[in-house]
Amino acid sequence: MPVPWEALIPFGLLTACFGATGTLFNIAKRATNDGKPPRYNLDSWDHMMMARDERLTGSWRGQSSEPIAPEAFATNSSWGTEKIW
Repeated sequence: MPVPWEALIPFGLLTACFGATGTLFNIAKRATNDGKPPRYNLDSWDHMMMARDERLTGSWRGQSSEPIAPEAFATNSSWGTEKIW
């Protein structure tokens, strides 16, 4: 039984299109996460630690190994404030 060689061209095009789309989507996801793979199944603790890391480093995925927090960390709380008259 002969092989229909004409079918390989569309198959190759579809494979290349899906491969390029997946690769570009992966690059875009990693670019938004500072070059790290995306996080899944986040709970409230993870969100709290991500907010703390953003306050410390300025990035959701950045982490700091410094034992002393910067000066601005004391005043840039994530809690909302009320205006006192």
